[in-house]
Amino acid sequence: MQDAAQSRLYGRIAWRLIPFLLACYTVAIIDRFNIGFAKLQFLHDLNIDDAVFGLAAGIFSVGYVALEVPSNLLLVRIGVRKTLLRIMLLWGTVTVLLALVQNQYHLYLLRFLLGAAEGGFFPGILYYLTLWFPDRVRGRMTSLFVMAVPLGGVIAGPLSGLIMDHMQGVHGLHGWQWLFILEGVPAVLLGIAAYLYLADGPQAATWLSADERRQVASDLARDRAATPGTTRSFAAALREPRVYLLSFIYFAFFCSLNTILLWTPTLLKRVGVATTTEIGWLSGAISVASAIGMVAIGYSSDRTRERRWHVVACGLVAAACFIALQAAQGSILLTVTLLAIASIGIFAILSLFWTIPNAMLEGSAAAGGIALISAIGSFGGAVCPALIGWMNVATGSIYAPLALVGALLAIGMLTLILCVPRPAPEVTLAEPSRP
Repeated sequence: MQDAAQSRLYGRIAWRLIPFLLACYTVAIIDRFNIGFAKLQFLHDLNIDDAVFGLAAGIFSVGYVALEVPSNLLLVRIGVRKTLLRIMLLWGTVTVLLALVQNQYHLYLLRFLLGAAEGGFFPGILYYLTLWFPDRVRGRMTSLFVMAVPLGGVIAGPLSGLIMDHMQGVHGLHGWQWLFILEGVPAVLLGIAAYLYLADGPQAATWLSADERRQVASDLARDRAATPGTTRSFAAALREPRVYLLSFIYFAFFCSLNTILLWTPTLLKRVGVATTTEIGWLSGAISVASAIGMVAIGYSSDRTRERRWHVVACGLVAAACFIALQAAQGSILLTVTLLAIASIGIFAILSLFWTIPNAMLEGSAAAGGIALISAIGSFGGAVCPALIGWMNVATGSIYAPLALVGALLAIGMLTLILCVPRPAPEVTLAEPSRP
């Protein structure tokens, strides 16, 4: 009976929080990576090449990293409502302003500002979830939240293709300009909604009873008691070697994530997909497969209470797909298949990776440590797009840098399994209740 009551409680909390947070993150993913579709038109309109595009895509992460840790530490003090209001209003506004760029320098500046505006959003929500859900269900909740990454692709692929093909020339604007305008406004509206709708934590949730709030607090306290080796202060997190190992692993992973999200439209066009609309639909299909696979793998990980081998297996399969793409360059079907398999593995890593540092850190260490890992790792989002763009222009081939990304991801996975000890919750906590 108690297990059933707890399942109902966390199911209720999930229905209250996850769909809204999923919508916010979906819009973030669309606005962060719609430049990959806009590129199909604006390279010609702005007279720039792939090297400029790669640098502009990557400079987003410079701004993002600069604000990530301060934003997450501030979130602990002011709460998620004010944090999301600030973040989403700013990034939506900057996305709309991208429609006004006239040269590469405008593009660099606004992509930097977009990253700075969004800085702290993802690690902030990861920290927010730790305030509501105990470890036994957190993997599933994180999986549902990060489903926004493939869901963003499901929506953005067809939508971006249709906007760019059918809005070209409307009111004298290019299709890519309409893309930024129409996809930037929802962030502003959701930022206002977040301030009005969310609670900063269970104790502020008027829609929970006093008994339900006590139950959540008790479950989270039980998690902390079951992990006596947990790092609790941000200063201690800075001295923790595993934080830096996890940062490198996340760097390797983030390179692969950015590659999939930014360069899939280019790869599809290169193997012969004719129109932007067709590229959008194929990108959407890849994202559908990714969402299904990610949820299935997340459920398997929660059911077995095993994290590291799930992450490692997904990463090694994705790495092999990156390396194999060159052999598929003559086939649309084989290219789409490899991209879909790689995407499933990469998005599954995104949903499961954060359960590992969450088992090590709590309190200010959780907020700051998660942001630190994300910030260091996110440099992959700055380095990788610029490197791929430069190598593509220098060599005339995109496949060599893709193989390099695959090799780096494989090294990151081997580092995880060989150098990062298994977190205590995998062996000390009871089996989770079945949904």
